[in-house]
Amino acid sequence: MRVSTGVVRHRHHRRMLKRSKGFRGRRKNCYKLAKRSVEKALKYSYRDRKVRRRDFRTLWNIRINAAARAHGLSYSKLIHGLKRANIALNRKSLAELAVNDQRAFAGVVAKAAAALQ
Repeated sequence: MRVSTGVVRHRHHRRMLKRSKGFRGRRKNCYKLAKRSVEKALKYSYRDRKVRRRDFRTLWNIRINAAARAHGLSYSKLIHGLKRANIALNRKSLAELAVNDQRAFAGVVAKAAAALQ
């Protein structure tokens, strides 16, 4: 007896068309085009999750550098001083301090500068 794949195929198509919701033109309702578009969108989202981390790290470095220069140190000297002073703060939290709590950041910079001398 021949088995029809109707139910399974409809489920696959429905799932793919659900994922392509919001796309423009026939990409949202024509299965063949929707499949291609969804696969490409998934590739972009995978790639850009990594790019987002890269971009945020760059932003944090810029903020830390600007705040450190306001206190008379460069970014690289600040990071080196933090390593020598055994202060294990990551760049995200350092940037957060630099933006939201300048007094705490000034204290961290002072300890890093003391460790350099």
